[in-house]
Amino acid sequence: MASSLLFLFAFLIATVRHASCDPDVPWSQNYVLMYGQDHTQLLNQEKEIQISLDQASGAGFKSLKAYGSGFFGMRMKLPNKDTTGIITTFYLRSYTNNHDELDFEFLGGKGQNYLLQTNVFTNGQGGREQRISLWFDPTEDFHDYQLIWNQHQVVWFVDGTPIRVFKNNQNIGVGYPIQAMQIEASIWNGTWAGEPNWSQAPFQAHYQGFGIDGCPAQLNTIGSECSSPTFEWNMEKYWKLDPQQQMTYEDVRNKHMMYDYCTIGPKAPPECQSNQ
Repeated sequence: MASSLLFLFAFLIATVRHASCDPDVPWSQNYVLMYGQDHTQLLNQEKEIQISLDQASGAGFKSLKAYGSGFFGMRMKLPNKDTTGIITTFYLRSYTNNHDELDFEFLGGKGQNYLLQTNVFTNGQGGREQRISLWFDPTEDFHDYQLIWNQHQVVWFVDGTPIRVFKNNQNIGVGYPIQAMQIEASIWNGTWAGEPNWSQAPFQAHYQGFGIDGCPAQLNTIGSECSSPTFEWNMEKYWKLDPQQQMTYEDVRNKHMMYDYCTIGPKAPPECQSNQ
């Protein structure tokens, strides 16, 4: 039973979700368009948004507020058809000269052949890409994509399964995201990801789940309250994966990792060992 562990522990995400967050609030309660108004459609009383890409334009939206910690997520259904060169995203980023960023980037292909690329930018420095293959067709239905960000670690989840960990290793000189970040989502094309087949356009991505479980950053400044254990995601049990989560995380790495910046070059960066 291939990848059975991935499904066995999918319920673990419920232990991370903060009970006060209603995921099904209207989109406009927490988000606003960045660009592509004529490539956007609100559906189901604003409980869903469709953004699309063609040769004229893509589309993107962002949260009204910036946050200093939290548990952030979206339900997404990705474009079908031949999506070579099409990139669908959900990410957090700051707006400074040397920004921080935490990425979900879905790299399209033919049929269901998507790769999920995650990346970390700290103080303007990225280059920490990892790519995994997905164990399901992300175009057939909605799936949950979430990340938890506190002062100890960032963890990316797919349907409750941890797929990446980035620990706070500032004590050994490794950058860590410490800037207030907004939540963003977009669809665009990148030549580095392949040449799009525009005859397949428009490419349409669907998003749901617009409740936000985060600590708002006042005036884009992260206050001490964003590290407080009064927020559930800052409690000690979320400083590292529990044993069952660690097992499923290792299962993903063993079966689905397609690219890891830690394995490129003669010597792995110093943070890599602690993030396995």
